[in-house]
Amino acid sequence: MGFDIEKWYTQKMQGEVLLRYMGEISSEKITEALGEIELSLNLKNEKNKVRKKVYNVFVESIQNLFHHVDIPPATAKVQNIPRFGVIILARDRSFYRISTGNFVQAERVQILRDRIDQVNSLSDEELRTVYRDILGNEGASLKGGGGLGILDIVRKTGNKLEYAMYPHDEDFVFFAMDVYIS
Repeated sequence: MGFDIEKWYTQKMQGEVLLRYMGEISSEKITEALGEIELSLNLKNEKNKVRKKVYNVFVESIQNLFHHVDIPPATAKVQNIPRFGVIILARDRSFYRISTGNFVQAERVQILRDRIDQVNSLSDEELRTVYRDILGNEGASLKGGGGLGILDIVRKTGNKLEYAMYPHDEDFVFFAMDVYIS
């Protein structure tokens, strides 16, 4: 039993990988990653609008990872890394892909699944309305945000979030999410 993170990680190395990281998600690592992204996108001579969108969505993705990561299970190969996560930025022809992954306690899976499915089901107008409502209420979740992270990602990309929950053991799953930016 157990999720094979190395196999998943290898499968995500498709296209031109601009950044890949697997390890402890800390504020220092976030700062380093953002610096690398800026340089990579500048080197690719992307249009400013595309570069800005990729950068902003990457920021949201890595912040979600930082704020919502659970301590990995003792049975994972990464048990000595307290805030373990994975983030990959790749370019493949006409789009960029941001892949993230982290262990989540099984008891949180249904809440997470319901939230993403709810956001994915909203029209553009409904996304704007919900976003404004959350901003207007200035409510913050227990993890620090107002629930704006995935909402903002879907708004900025115009694409639905793709995700999977890979069982690890009876207490944990590995949550993987792909965000596509056209």
